Amino acid sequence: MIINDFLVINERGLYCRYGDFYLDPQMASANAVISHAHGDHAVRGNAYVYCTPATAAIMQHRYQKNAGNNILTYDWSESFDLNGVSICFIPAGHILGSAQVLMEYKGVRYLYTGDYKLQDDATCEKIEFVKADVLITESTFADPAVQHPSVSDEIKKLNLFNHNVLLGAYSLGKAQRLISLMSDHCPQRQILVHHSIIGLNRIYEQFGFHPGKYELYTRKQMKQPDQNLVYIVPPLTFNSYIRAKNVVRAFASGWMNLQTNNDLKILISDHVDWNDILSMIKQVEPSEVWTLHGNGKHLKSYFTDQLTVKLLNYAD
Repeated sequence: MIINDFLVINERGLYCRYGDFYLDPQMASANAVISHAHGDHAVRGNAYVYCTPATAAIMQHRYQKNAGNNILTYDWSESFDLNGVSICFIPAGHILGSAQVLMEYKGVRYLYTGDYKLQDDATCEKIEFVKADVLITESTFADPAVQHPSVSDEIKKLNLFNHNVLLGAYSLGKAQRLISLMSDHCPQRQILVHHSIIGLNRIYEQFGFHPGKYELYTRKQMKQPDQNLVYIVPPLTFNSYIRAKNVVRAFASGWMNLQTNNDLKILISDHVDWNDILSMIKQVEPSEVWTLHGNGKHLKSYFTDQLTVKLLNYAD
């Protein structure tokens, strides 16, 4: 029987009191099961961290000694136990090392997705599907109006001109994916990366995911106009270059608010859209869906009288 309060939200985040652990806690915790290494899911300073090897490597690169007092890593589908809850990691397809967390307790399977995507991405492990009684899904773009465009069509926009491009992107996950996409679809483009991306690229390469050909940025190169250069920079750097001259400004993201005041829209998201979530539900075949990180009201309405949908971050 599904336990309605198997997961609850408190001041530290999503908590499983039956196993006494947090899933991607928002504050440092005693036991943190981490789905992936993005900062909004992997905080520093936890006493015990449970994650995949790639997630551990990225956290240690970013947080150094504050990555966690004790970091325990597990390969895909390798089970471990926390106070009677059996846990294993399933590839989520979001970024390198990103995992869905499959939890089994008293014969019931609860699948926490973390962030995930169904689209192909040569720079990380492909998502795998497992059956579960409860699917705890992110709902960042859980809206019928949101359907992500073709990734290849979006990146090919860079083939329409030879102006240099200042391309904003998150350093972890998005930057590596963009390098790979441009290597495949925009071979004439010379790719330069911000120094903060280099170390993350090397971790990707250590785990066998080679983004493609890129170089460390030098100021002299970008001063030469119309050289087919693309300079990938993190958000803070992108925002500080608001007055950059002789470049096309673009930010690669599924968030429309990040497309304003730019010269070019590149709508590439690493999250599932509405149709992807429906596909995920079809694959997992849950009895209940619990939503996080967004508004699950559209899912609740869509599945009225078909499937129980519970909004963990809203009143039912």
